[in-house]
Amino acid sequence: MKKISLLLICFFIFCSSKAQESRPIVTGVPFLMVAADARAAGLADQGVATSADVFSQQWNPAKYAFSEDAQGLSISYTPYLTDLANDISLGQLTYYNKINEKSAFATSFRYFGFGGIELRYTGDPNEAVREVSPNEFALDGSYSLKLSEKFSMAVGARFINSNLKVASEEVDARAAKSFAVDVAAFYQSEEIAYQDFNGRWRAGVNFQNLGPKISYDNDDISSNFLPANLRVGGGFDFIFDEYNKLTVSAELTKLLVPTPPGIGTPVDGNGDGDFDDPEDISQAQATNNGYQKYNDIGWFEGIFKSFGDAPGGFKEEMKEVTYSLGAEYMYQDSFAMRLGYYHESPEKGAKQFFSLGAGFKYNIMKIDVSYLFSASKIKNPLENTLRFSLTFNFGDKYDNY
Repeated sequence: MKKISLLLICFFIFCSSKAQESRPIVTGVPFLMVAADARAAGLADQGVATSADVFSQQWNPAKYAFSEDAQGLSISYTPYLTDLANDISLGQLTYYNKINEKSAFATSFRYFGFGGIELRYTGDPNEAVREVSPNEFALDGSYSLKLSEKFSMAVGARFINSNLKVASEEVDARAAKSFAVDVAAFYQSEEIAYQDFNGRWRAGVNFQNLGPKISYDNDDISSNFLPANLRVGGGFDFIFDEYNKLTVSAELTKLLVPTPPGIGTPVDGNGDGDFDDPEDISQAQATNNGYQKYNDIGWFEGIFKSFGDAPGGFKEEMKEVTYSLGAEYMYQDSFAMRLGYYHESPEKGAKQFFSLGAGFKYNIMKIDVSYLFSASKIKNPLENTLRFSLTFNFGDKYDNY
């Protein structure tokens, strides 16, 4: 096990968000935004408008109403920061049950473990080493309902627990807690006959992680916004015959979190050209004032501010929208190959990568794997990492049309 401080781990977790001269939006509990399943990871972190699967809980729970299997269970495992340590990982367990032809419920448990961290306070080699195991988890539940043969909606609730604080005689190490809700919708057309193939359209939208800020000290100064976001996507199936199908899809994501302030501008209060007078405001004080006002923004107010508060205007607002493109080829619904590309503006984090994935199905069991190639100068925590998901589908079959 590598000896590493919690501060260093947190730095690497956020390193994909802190590009050179950028103004990224940093939130609390960022593990909620990491793709936990290998199918979505193979499609460059998208799933709001793809076909229904067990993993829909993270991306769009409204898809469960269109599931063809009555029940499903999945286990996913994602190693994290493998170049730094070998015991940091993200795991997820998901279960759904389709109650009838029109409705379904689902639940999932996501756990992000930082592994064991050895702490030394004095640097004395004879000092007793103390080991801690910081972690975060989220427990979800959702209910989806078909409002028509082609359209469904869902609501979800999420309990979040972040246990990252290291206890000492002076510091209380109680875990930070919060909750959030999701509101999602999904559209799936019937199979349409075109000249040389059949096709099917899909579209989805999800307002995710809408909830109060999370704080370790129960105050506004140290509180952080949850990674509330809006996902919008669409896709189309090219159904060539009963054996071959190609799906192409695209997804846009916008964080519903205010843009943090930049470096403050000093103020010459009396206009004498000297910034050392009592009535003047230095650059450091102006910057501090900006962050104090930022911390005073409530989570609900922040959702609406996030659409028009970027200092660079509309141009900067558009840079806060990430997009991903994906393609999935299916053969006999038993073998899948996936390809994706994800893009985030260099000024907002510079997370850019290509992804590959594959899926194999036998009877009720399915295995998915994915791999990521960074396309940015900024190190990606998931670069050169294989992600795995194991799925079991069982029970009656449902025909959507």
